Amino acid sequence: MASSSSILLFAALIALVSWQATASDPSPLQDFCVADLHLPVRVNGFVCKNPMEVNADDFFKAANLDKPRVTNKVGSNVTLINVMQIAGLNTLGISIARIDYAPLGQNPPHTHPRATEILTVLEGTLYVGFVTSNQPAPNRNKFLSKMLNKGDVFVFPVGLIHFQFNPNPHQPAVAIAALSSQNPGAITIANAVFGSDPPISDDVLAKAFQVEKNTIDYLQR
Repeated sequence: MASSSSILLFAALIALVSWQATASDPSPLQDFCVADLHLPVRVNGFVCKNPMEVNADDFFKAANLDKPRVTNKVGSNVTLINVMQIAGLNTLGISIARIDYAPLGQNPPHTHPRATEILTVLEGTLYVGFVTSNQPAPNRNKFLSKMLNKGDVFVFPVGLIHFQFNPNPHQPAVAIAALSSQNPGAITIANAVFGSDPPISDDVLAKAFQVEKNTIDYLQR
């Protein structure tokens, strides 16, 4: 009986350690750890500011997230509020973004390597989706998509390629996204593959995409 209890306790401890090891951001060991962005010491995250010097402004930003933004050439604008804008987010494992979409605009296929995203549509309509990883069939690279209306919520799992598209040719759309990291990161697929510096060899990409090298050269230009 004691042996069985010991095994169960050991299994529970292993599960707890494994969960902590796979969490996006480490859990805080105190009420807060306001980032000292000016200290030259580099750690995984940021060194804590002296708690005696912390004030309310360390947890605040007049971000004007209620105001519309000018969109870029693909018809979107992401206004991210992470630890670089609010130092008090350090170790808290969360950030937020406002996303503006022009008519027929999109937030193109991308990933967040360190965060799950939950998106809420505030205005307009969005067509959204993500693709699963190279897992065994039948779920290999499965595409899951949904048309969202005002007030709808959709989740993009951590690390998976996803996008949002405004299908309305006449009206803009707006969404708010919460992300499970103080610094979620973003990798836009087209920019990373075809716009890297220095560029990835066109021999490599032509083989990977099974197209002619001149097609790769065109995309890289």
